[in-house]
Amino acid sequence: MFSGVGTAIITPFLKNYEVDYEALKNITRFQVENKVDAIVILGTTGEAPVISGDERYKIIKTVTGEVSGKCKIIIGTGGNNPKIVVELNKQAEQFNPDALLIVNPYYNKGTQESLVDYFSFISEQTKIPIILYNVPSRTGMNVLPETVVKIHLKNPNIAAIKEASGSISQIAHLCSIKPDSLTVYSGNDDQTLPIMSLGAKGVISVFSNAYPSQMKKITDSALNNNFNKAAEYHNKYLKIMNDIFVETSPAPIKYVMHKLDYCENILRLPLKPISAIHQKLLDKSMEKMK
Repeated sequence: MFSGVGTAIITPFLKNYEVDYEALKNITRFQVENKVDAIVILGTTGEAPVISGDERYKIIKTVTGEVSGKCKIIIGTGGNNPKIVVELNKQAEQFNPDALLIVNPYYNKGTQESLVDYFSFISEQTKIPIILYNVPSRTGMNVLPETVVKIHLKNPNIAAIKEASGSISQIAHLCSIKPDSLTVYSGNDDQTLPIMSLGAKGVISVFSNAYPSQMKKITDSALNNNFNKAAEYHNKYLKIMNDIFVETSPAPIKYVMHKLDYCENILRLPLKPISAIHQKLLDKSMEKMK
């Protein structure tokens, strides 16, 4: 796994809605140059639900080629059909990533007990370490701490969790009952500091698409047990971290990346560019980052 910042990178599109592979190369280089610890491909931020199988292959090949071992690679393969998840895992295995990011199943959601069976089915057919992704706001289901621990103990290959429940109390409980063999990452930029103070090893971040060095200041300080310095950086960047979620992600961060000349402000439906009023809000926040 990794410690520090894992950037969940956007998938840039051209004006004709095709994937912009040159922009993707530039975004990847920007992350590597700023020494992020990991790059997460094809997560929610990468608009994975609207990416085709052929595009997935080309996106993974493009990013892994640019990274060339300079940081960890994590590939999102989650969904709500375990057989398809296993197929995507096999595609990902061709590129030897360091881990896979797999969200808990949405829409046809089950029970806490069925989640153990679901992830066990996937783990048994997957060689690469898995990061479980808990994001109830997207999936409509919360993976409880006891369930996470049960999944991990039954399947040591499921070695980490991206926790985006939004509940510090829940994450504190998870950190208090989990074995040392299970790594926790913050799944929300604005909660990185408190979650790391509880023992998490870093963040899978949206904010770091545009501001990787700034997010690194927070995680590096926390990993060095300098929480006063981490709090200083956290408070400095908190406003824009929150503004980047003013509408459904990744629409706001894609606007920010467009303003920074990394890509077009294009998303695939059902997402669309953020409203004019929110563009002005982000313009003001970005100005303060200069």
